[in-house]
Amino acid sequence: MRTVNTVILLGNIARIPLVRTTANGKKFSTFVLATHREWVEGEERKSTPEFHNIVAWGNLAEIADNFCSKGRLVYIEGYLKTRSWEHENGAKIFRTEVVATNIIALNKPAGHEGEEVEIPDVMSIDEDDFFATNDADFEEVKI
Repeated sequence: MRTVNTVILLGNIARIPLVRTTANGKKFSTFVLATHREWVEGEERKSTPEFHNIVAWGNLAEIADNFCSKGRLVYIEGYLKTRSWEHENGAKIFRTEVVATNIIALNKPAGHEGEEVEIPDVMSIDEDDFFATNDADFEEVKI
């Protein structure tokens, strides 16, 4: 049976990318994207924010680090990945993240008004980087 695990988000960078390297030498970046959900209750329009943990690997991690400043509007495609580990107090921690496979910058970074900034239209992950990623890169604890 075929299944689908695809995520598409359009939002603002809420926490700037932090680039790190795994023990295997692979670069990855983690950051937070803010979106919001709107609805109407009676005659009042309501909104609630949602914060998504994003992970980008390889060249995409470096591009996210260079172009994803706080507040910047970005489009992200990816898939959901849940990992787990044991906390020092013995509790099992689970975290669901969006692993980005494509990032498109949609506006200029904050603080660059009036000056031309070269922004690539599409910042895609290289197929080799994408398929080379495995569970061991996150040093997961298997259930």
